[in-house]
Amino acid sequence: MPYRGTVSRIGRLAGVFALISVLAVAGCAGLVEPPEPSAFYQIYPARVSGTPGEILRIEPYGNAPTGATAYRVLYSSRGLQDEPIAVSGIVVVPEGVVPEGGRPVIAWAHPTTGVAPRCAPTLATNVFDRIIGLSDMLALGYVVAATDYPGMGTPGPHPYLVGVSEGRAVLDSVRAARRIPQAQAGSTFAVWGHSQGGQASLFTGQLAASYAPELKLAGVAAAAPATDLAQLLRDDISTKGGKVLTSFALWSWNRVYDAPLDPVLDPAARPTVDAIAANCIENLDQDLVIAGEEKKINENFLHGDVTQIEPWKSLLARNSTGQAPAGAPVFLAQGTADTTVRPQVTFRFAQALCRKGTPVEFDWLPGVNHDLAAKDSAQTAVKWMEARIQGLRAPNECRRLPAEPKASG
Repeated sequence: MPYRGTVSRIGRLAGVFALISVLAVAGCAGLVEPPEPSAFYQIYPARVSGTPGEILRIEPYGNAPTGATAYRVLYSSRGLQDEPIAVSGIVVVPEGVVPEGGRPVIAWAHPTTGVAPRCAPTLATNVFDRIIGLSDMLALGYVVAATDYPGMGTPGPHPYLVGVSEGRAVLDSVRAARRIPQAQAGSTFAVWGHSQGGQASLFTGQLAASYAPELKLAGVAAAAPATDLAQLLRDDISTKGGKVLTSFALWSWNRVYDAPLDPVLDPAARPTVDAIAANCIENLDQDLVIAGEEKKINENFLHGDVTQIEPWKSLLARNSTGQAPAGAPVFLAQGTADTTVRPQVTFRFAQALCRKGTPVEFDWLPGVNHDLAAKDSAQTAVKWMEARIQGLRAPNECRRLPAEPKASG
Protein backbone atom coordinates (compact mmCIF):
# COMPACT_ATOMS: atom_id res chain seq x y z
CA MET A 1 0.00 0.00 0.00
CA PRO A 2 1.46 3.42 -0.88
CA TYR A 3 2.28 5.58 2.11
CA ARG A 4 1.00 9.10 2.26
CA GLY A 5 -0.34 11.10 5.16
CA THR A 6 -1.28 14.31 6.93
CA VAL A 7 -2.58 15.80 10.15
CA SER A 8 -3.30 19.39 11.14
CA ARG A 9 -2.45 21.93 13.76
CA ILE A 10 -5.96 21.79 15.12
CA GLY A 11 -5.55 24.59 17.61
CA ARG A 12 -5.38 27.15 14.81
CA LEU A 13 -8.51 26.08 13.00
CA ALA A 14 -11.16 27.88 15.05
CA GLY A 15 -9.74 31.30 14.30
CA VAL A 16 -9.05 30.38 10.71
CA PHE A 17 -12.66 29.50 9.95
CA ALA A 18 -13.78 32.85 11.30
CA LEU A 19 -11.35 34.62 8.97
CA ILE A 20 -12.20 32.82 5.75
CA SER A 21 -14.83 35.24 4.46
CA VAL A 22 -12.67 38.28 5.24
CA LEU A 23 -9.68 36.81 3.48
CA ALA A 24 -11.75 35.79 0.49
CA VAL A 25 -12.87 39.37 0.04
CA ALA A 26 -9.32 40.64 0.47
CA GLY A 27 -8.10 38.08 -2.07
CA CYS A 28 -5.57 35.47 -1.00
CA ALA A 29 -2.38 35.03 -2.95
CA GLY A 30 -1.49 31.65 -4.43
CA LEU A 31 -0.98 28.84 -1.98
CA VAL A 32 2.53 28.41 -0.63
CA GLU A 33 3.22 24.70 -0.60
CA PRO A 34 5.88 23.21 1.69
CA PRO A 35 8.79 21.74 -0.27
CA GLU A 36 9.03 18.04 -0.94
CA PRO A 37 11.75 16.37 1.16
CA SER A 38 15.19 16.43 -0.44
CA ALA A 39 17.48 13.46 -0.94
CA PHE A 40 18.79 14.06 2.59
CA TYR A 41 15.63 12.42 3.98
CA GLN A 42 15.70 9.38 1.69
CA ILE A 43 17.54 6.23 2.70
CA TYR A 44 17.20 2.56 1.83
CA PRO A 45 15.78 0.65 4.82
CA ALA A 46 18.64 -1.84 4.63
CA ARG A 47 21.09 1.00 5.30
CA VAL A 48 19.41 2.06 8.55
CA SER A 49 21.49 0.96 11.52
CA GLY A 50 19.85 -1.02 14.26
CA THR A 51 21.52 1.17 16.90
CA PRO A 52 18.91 3.70 18.10
CA GLY A 53 20.16 7.27 17.95
CA GLU A 54 22.97 6.59 15.49
CA ILE A 55 23.37 9.49 13.09
CA LEU A 56 22.84 8.39 9.51
CA ARG A 57 23.32 11.83 7.95
CA ILE A 58 24.08 15.30 9.22
CA GLU A 59 24.40 18.73 7.64
CA PRO A 60 24.55 22.33 8.87
CA TYR A 61 21.18 24.06 9.12
CA GLY A 62 21.38 27.71 8.13
CA ASN A 63 20.00 30.82 9.86
CA ALA A 64 20.49 29.41 13.34
CA PRO A 65 19.71 31.74 16.26
CA THR A 66 22.48 34.17 17.18
CA GLY A 67 25.10 32.47 19.30
CA ALA A 68 24.09 28.96 18.26
CA THR A 69 24.80 26.37 15.59
CA ALA A 70 22.16 24.08 14.13
CA TYR A 71 22.32 20.73 12.40
CA ARG A 72 19.77 18.82 10.38
CA VAL A 73 20.07 15.14 11.29
CA LEU A 74 18.80 11.83 10.02
CA TYR A 75 19.06 9.28 12.80
CA SER A 76 18.11 5.71 13.58
CA SER A 77 15.10 4.83 15.72
CA ARG A 78 12.75 1.90 16.17
CA GLY A 79 9.42 1.35 14.45
CA LEU A 80 6.24 -0.16 15.85
CA GLN A 81 7.48 -3.67 15.01
CA ASP A 82 10.83 -2.85 16.66
CA GLU A 83 12.42 -2.58 13.22
CA PRO A 84 15.16 -0.02 12.49
CA ILE A 85 13.76 3.15 10.90
CA ALA A 86 15.16 6.55 9.94
CA VAL A 87 13.82 9.71 11.59
CA SER A 88 14.74 13.31 10.84
CA GLY A 89 15.11 16.26 13.17
CA ILE A 90 17.17 19.28 14.11
CA VAL A 91 19.72 19.82 16.88
CA VAL A 92 20.56 23.35 18.06
CA VAL A 93 23.80 23.86 20.02
CA PRO A 94 24.58 26.99 22.07
CA GLU A 95 27.93 28.66 22.42
CA GLY A 96 29.61 28.98 25.79
CA VAL A 97 31.39 26.97 28.43
CA VAL A 98 30.56 23.28 28.57
CA PRO A 99 29.75 22.18 32.14
CA GLU A 100 31.29 19.11 33.69
CA GLY A 101 29.36 16.09 32.46
CA GLY A 102 28.35 17.81 29.23
CA ARG A 103 25.56 20.16 28.23
CA PRO A 104 22.05 19.14 29.32
CA VAL A 105 19.58 18.47 26.52
CA ILE A 106 15.97 19.56 26.18
CA ALA A 107 13.95 17.57 23.66
CA TRP A 108 11.18 19.55 21.97
CA ALA A 109 8.11 17.60 20.77
CA HIS A 110 6.14 19.59 18.23
CA PRO A 111 2.36 19.93 17.89
CA THR A 112 0.51 18.66 14.85
CA THR A 113 1.75 20.07 11.56
CA GLY A 114 0.82 17.19 9.29
CA VAL A 115 1.79 13.61 8.61
CA ALA A 116 2.82 13.85 4.98
CA PRO A 117 6.61 13.75 4.61
CA ARG A 118 6.64 17.37 3.38
CA CYS A 119 4.91 18.51 6.59
CA ALA A 120 8.05 17.98 8.67
CA PRO A 121 9.01 21.02 10.76
CA THR A 122 12.61 20.80 9.53
CA LEU A 123 11.32 21.58 6.03
CA ALA A 124 9.65 24.80 7.20
CA THR A 125 11.37 28.15 6.75
CA ASN A 126 10.45 29.14 10.31
CA VAL A 127 11.56 25.97 12.07
CA PHE A 128 13.30 27.87 14.90
CA ASP A 129 10.13 29.86 15.65
CA ARG A 130 8.28 26.57 16.02
CA ILE A 131 10.50 25.41 18.88
CA ILE A 132 8.72 27.23 21.69
CA GLY A 133 11.06 28.64 24.32
CA LEU A 134 14.16 28.03 22.18
CA SER A 135 15.92 31.30 23.03
CA ASP A 136 15.47 30.73 26.77
CA MET A 137 16.76 27.16 26.53
CA LEU A 138 19.83 28.18 24.54
CA ALA A 139 20.53 31.07 26.94
CA LEU A 140 20.76 28.49 29.74
CA GLY A 141 23.39 26.57 27.76
CA TYR A 142 21.16 23.65 26.82
CA VAL A 143 21.32 21.66 23.61
CA VAL A 144 17.88 21.47 21.99
CA ALA A 145 16.87 18.39 20.00
CA ALA A 146 13.65 18.56 17.97
CA THR A 147 12.40 15.46 16.17
CA ASP A 148 10.13 15.52 13.13
CA TYR A 149 8.60 12.15 14.26
CA PRO A 150 8.62 9.09 11.99
CA GLY A 151 7.04 9.49 8.58
CA MET A 152 7.59 13.23 8.44
CA GLY A 153 10.49 14.26 6.25
CA THR A 154 11.21 10.56 5.88
CA PRO A 155 8.74 8.39 3.90
CA GLY A 156 5.38 7.87 5.62
CA PRO A 157 2.93 7.10 6.89
CA HIS A 158 3.36 9.12 10.07
CA PRO A 159 1.92 7.23 13.07
CA TYR A 160 -0.24 10.14 14.21
CA LEU A 161 -0.90 10.21 17.95
CA VAL A 162 0.80 6.83 18.34
CA GLY A 163 2.55 7.32 21.67
CA VAL A 164 5.26 4.66 21.46
CA SER A 165 6.33 5.93 18.03
CA GLU A 166 6.58 9.51 19.26
CA GLY A 167 8.33 8.64 22.52
CA ARG A 168 11.00 6.54 20.83
CA ALA A 169 11.66 9.25 18.25
CA VAL A 170 12.09 11.84 21.01
CA LEU A 171 14.44 9.67 23.06
CA ASP A 172 16.51 8.81 20.00
CA SER A 173 16.76 12.50 19.10
CA VAL A 174 18.52 12.99 22.45
CA ARG A 175 20.80 10.06 21.69
CA ALA A 176 21.54 11.60 18.28
CA ALA A 177 22.40 14.96 19.85
CA ARG A 178 24.90 13.22 22.11
CA ARG A 179 26.62 11.76 19.04
CA ILE A 180 27.38 15.20 17.59
CA PRO A 181 30.89 16.05 18.81
CA GLN A 182 30.29 19.82 18.64
CA ALA A 183 27.27 19.52 20.94
CA GLN A 184 29.20 17.98 23.84
CA ALA A 185 25.86 16.87 25.23
CA GLY A 186 25.59 14.97 28.47
CA SER A 187 23.15 12.29 29.57
CA THR A 188 20.78 14.55 31.54
CA PHE A 189 17.72 15.75 29.64
CA ALA A 190 14.18 17.05 29.96
CA VAL A 191 11.34 16.87 27.46
CA TRP A 192 8.87 19.62 26.55
CA GLY A 193 5.98 19.49 24.10
CA HIS A 194 2.62 20.93 23.06
CA SER A 195 -0.64 19.21 22.07
CA GLN A 196 0.39 16.13 20.06
CA GLY A 197 3.86 16.96 21.36
CA GLY A 198 2.46 17.00 24.90
CA GLN A 199 1.34 13.43 24.36
CA ALA A 200 4.80 12.67 22.94
CA SER A 201 6.44 14.19 26.03
CA LEU A 202 4.35 12.11 28.39
CA PHE A 203 5.06 8.91 26.46
CA THR A 204 8.75 9.84 26.46
CA GLY A 205 8.63 9.85 30.25
CA GLN A 206 6.82 6.52 30.33
CA LEU A 207 9.35 4.89 27.99
CA ALA A 208 12.62 6.49 29.11
CA ALA A 209 13.74 4.00 31.77
CA SER A 210 13.16 0.91 29.64
CA TYR A 211 14.00 2.23 26.16
CA ALA A 212 16.92 4.55 26.95
CA PRO A 213 18.25 3.62 30.41
CA GLU A 214 21.58 5.39 29.78
CA LEU A 215 19.78 8.75 29.70
CA LYS A 216 18.81 10.62 32.86
CA LEU A 217 15.33 12.11 32.58
CA ALA A 218 14.99 15.15 34.85
CA GLY A 219 11.44 16.24 34.06
CA VAL A 220 8.49 16.08 31.67
CA ALA A 221 6.73 19.30 30.59
CA ALA A 222 3.57 19.32 28.49
CA ALA A 223 1.23 22.10 27.36
CA ALA A 224 -2.38 21.16 26.52
CA PRO A 225 -1.40 17.51 26.00
CA ALA A 226 -3.54 14.96 24.20
CA THR A 227 -4.08 12.49 27.04
CA ASP A 228 -7.45 10.67 26.90
CA LEU A 229 -7.84 10.19 23.15
CA ALA A 230 -11.34 8.74 23.27
CA GLN A 231 -12.56 11.73 25.29
CA LEU A 232 -10.70 14.08 22.95
CA LEU A 233 -12.53 12.60 19.97
CA ARG A 234 -15.90 12.73 21.71
CA ASP A 235 -15.37 16.35 22.74
CA ASP A 236 -14.28 17.52 19.30
CA ILE A 237 -16.18 15.43 16.77
CA SER A 238 -18.95 17.99 16.26
CA THR A 239 -16.53 20.87 15.72
CA LYS A 240 -14.85 21.87 12.47
CA GLY A 241 -11.37 21.20 13.83
CA GLY A 242 -12.52 17.99 15.46
CA LYS A 243 -13.75 16.53 12.19
CA VAL A 244 -10.37 17.28 10.66
CA LEU A 245 -8.50 15.76 13.61
CA THR A 246 -10.68 12.64 13.43
CA SER A 247 -10.08 12.37 9.70
CA PHE A 248 -6.33 12.46 10.27
CA ALA A 249 -6.48 9.76 12.95
CA LEU A 250 -8.68 7.49 10.84
CA TRP A 251 -6.47 7.94 7.78
CA SER A 252 -3.22 7.35 9.66
CA TRP A 253 -4.32 4.41 11.79
CA ASN A 254 -5.88 2.67 8.81
CA ARG A 255 -2.38 2.58 7.31
CA VAL A 256 -0.30 2.17 10.47
CA TYR A 257 -2.44 -0.46 12.20
CA ASP A 258 -4.44 -1.75 9.22
CA ALA A 259 -7.55 -0.72 11.16
CA PRO A 260 -10.58 -1.07 8.84
CA LEU A 261 -12.46 2.06 7.82
CA ASP A 262 -15.66 0.33 6.71
CA PRO A 263 -17.13 -0.01 10.23
CA VAL A 264 -16.58 3.67 11.08
CA LEU A 265 -16.45 5.87 7.98
CA ASP A 266 -19.17 6.78 5.48
CA PRO A 267 -17.83 5.70 2.05
CA ALA A 268 -19.00 9.01 0.58
CA ALA A 269 -16.62 10.83 2.93
CA ARG A 270 -13.49 8.92 1.94
CA PRO A 271 -12.43 11.22 -0.93
CA THR A 272 -12.65 14.21 1.40
CA VAL A 273 -10.70 12.44 4.14
CA ASP A 274 -8.02 11.65 1.57
CA ALA A 275 -8.00 15.28 0.44
CA ILE A 276 -7.59 16.48 4.02
CA ALA A 277 -4.76 13.96 4.40
CA ALA A 278 -2.97 15.45 1.42
CA ASN A 279 -2.35 18.89 2.94
CA CYS A 280 -0.12 20.29 5.66
CA ILE A 281 -0.94 23.02 8.12
CA GLU A 282 2.14 25.16 7.59
CA ASN A 283 0.70 28.66 7.17
CA LEU A 284 -2.58 30.54 6.85
CA ASP A 285 -3.03 29.60 3.22
CA GLN A 286 -2.65 25.95 4.07
CA ASP A 287 -5.14 26.29 6.91
CA LEU A 288 -7.63 27.60 4.39
CA VAL A 289 -7.14 24.50 2.25
CA ILE A 290 -8.02 22.29 5.19
CA ALA A 291 -10.96 24.53 6.09
CA GLY A 292 -12.33 24.24 2.57
CA GLU A 293 -12.10 20.46 2.61
CA GLU A 294 -13.73 20.23 6.04
CA LYS A 295 -16.84 21.97 4.70
CA LYS A 296 -17.46 18.92 2.52
CA ILE A 297 -17.80 16.60 5.51
CA ASN A 298 -21.30 16.37 6.92
CA GLU A 299 -22.14 15.79 10.57
CA ASN A 300 -22.81 12.09 9.97
CA PHE A 301 -19.61 11.09 8.21
CA LEU A 302 -18.96 8.47 10.90
CA HIS A 303 -20.91 5.27 11.54
CA GLY A 304 -21.75 5.12 15.22
CA ASP A 305 -19.40 5.89 18.09
CA VAL A 306 -15.81 5.25 16.99
CA THR A 307 -14.72 5.16 20.62
CA GLN A 308 -16.81 2.00 21.12
CA ILE A 309 -16.02 0.16 17.86
CA GLU A 310 -13.09 -2.25 17.70
CA PRO A 311 -10.23 -2.10 16.93
CA TRP A 312 -10.54 1.68 17.23
CA LYS A 313 -11.64 1.53 20.87
CA SER A 314 -8.57 -0.47 21.89
CA LEU A 315 -6.23 1.67 19.80
CA LEU A 316 -7.51 4.86 21.43
CA ALA A 317 -6.96 3.32 24.86
CA ARG A 318 -3.47 2.04 23.95
CA ASN A 319 -2.37 5.51 22.84
CA SER A 320 -3.80 7.40 25.80
CA THR A 321 -1.28 8.52 28.39
CA GLY A 322 -1.01 7.55 32.05
CA GLN A 323 -1.04 3.76 31.78
CA ALA A 324 2.57 3.53 32.95
CA PRO A 325 4.61 5.50 35.52
CA ALA A 326 5.36 9.05 34.44
CA GLY A 327 9.10 8.48 34.75
CA ALA A 328 9.85 11.90 36.27
CA PRO A 329 8.13 14.92 37.84
CA VAL A 330 5.57 16.48 35.51
CA PHE A 331 4.76 20.08 34.58
CA LEU A 332 1.36 20.64 32.93
CA ALA A 333 0.09 23.86 31.35
CA GLN A 334 -3.51 24.28 30.27
CA GLY A 335 -5.53 27.18 28.91
CA THR A 336 -9.04 27.61 30.28
CA ALA A 337 -10.36 28.72 26.87
CA ASP A 338 -9.06 25.63 25.08
CA THR A 339 -11.82 23.99 23.03
CA THR A 340 -9.56 21.35 21.47
CA VAL A 341 -8.04 19.82 24.60
CA ARG A 342 -10.64 20.63 27.22
CA PRO A 343 -9.24 21.91 30.54
CA GLN A 344 -11.30 19.39 32.49
CA VAL A 345 -9.53 16.51 30.74
CA THR A 346 -6.04 17.81 31.56
CA PHE A 347 -7.13 18.51 35.13
CA ARG A 348 -8.34 14.93 35.56
CA PHE A 349 -5.09 13.65 34.12
CA ALA A 350 -3.21 15.71 36.71
CA GLN A 351 -5.34 14.17 39.44
CA ALA A 352 -4.53 10.69 38.12
CA LEU A 353 -0.81 11.47 38.23
CA CYS A 354 -1.19 12.69 41.80
CA ARG A 355 -2.93 9.49 42.86
CA LYS A 356 0.08 7.56 41.56
CA GLY A 357 2.49 9.69 43.58
CA THR A 358 3.94 11.76 40.73
CA PRO A 359 4.96 15.32 41.70
CA VAL A 360 2.91 17.68 39.53
CA GLU A 361 3.12 21.41 38.91
CA PHE A 362 0.06 22.79 37.15
CA ASP A 363 0.08 26.11 35.31
CA TRP A 364 -3.46 27.40 34.67
CA LEU A 365 -3.65 29.90 31.81
CA PRO A 366 -6.83 31.96 32.20
CA GLY A 367 -8.50 32.80 28.89
CA VAL A 368 -5.78 31.10 26.81
CA ASN A 369 -6.77 28.92 23.86
CA HIS A 370 -5.17 25.75 22.55
CA ASP A 371 -2.84 27.35 20.06
CA LEU A 372 -1.19 29.67 22.61
CA ALA A 373 -0.83 27.23 25.50
CA ALA A 374 2.85 26.50 24.86
CA LYS A 375 3.83 30.08 24.06
CA ASP A 376 2.12 31.48 27.15
CA SER A 377 3.61 28.87 29.48
CA ALA A 378 7.09 28.60 27.93
CA GLN A 379 8.99 30.79 30.39
CA THR A 380 7.48 28.98 33.37
CA ALA A 381 8.09 25.59 31.76
CA VAL A 382 11.74 26.36 30.98
CA LYS A 383 12.38 27.61 34.52
CA TRP A 384 10.76 24.45 35.89
CA MET A 385 12.93 22.25 33.64
CA GLU A 386 16.04 24.20 34.64
CA ALA A 387 15.36 23.49 38.30
CA ARG A 388 14.84 19.78 37.59
CA ILE A 389 18.06 19.60 35.55
CA GLN A 390 19.90 21.26 38.45
CA GLY A 391 18.62 18.52 40.71
CA LEU A 392 16.34 20.68 42.84
CA ARG A 393 13.40 18.97 44.47
CA ALA A 394 10.28 19.15 42.31
CA PRO A 395 7.39 21.20 43.68
CA ASN A 396 4.23 19.20 44.17
CA GLU A 397 0.86 20.92 43.86
CA CYS A 398 -1.17 17.76 44.24
CA ARG A 399 -2.61 18.84 47.58
CA ARG A 400 -3.25 22.36 46.29
CA LEU A 401 -4.87 21.68 42.94
CA PRO A 402 -7.75 24.11 42.43
CA ALA A 403 -11.27 22.99 41.81
CA GLU A 404 -11.95 21.45 38.41
CA PRO A 405 -12.33 24.34 35.97
CA LYS A 406 -15.10 25.11 33.54
CA ALA A 407 -14.07 25.86 29.99
CA SER A 408 -14.24 29.53 29.03
CA GLY A 409 -14.00 31.54 25.86
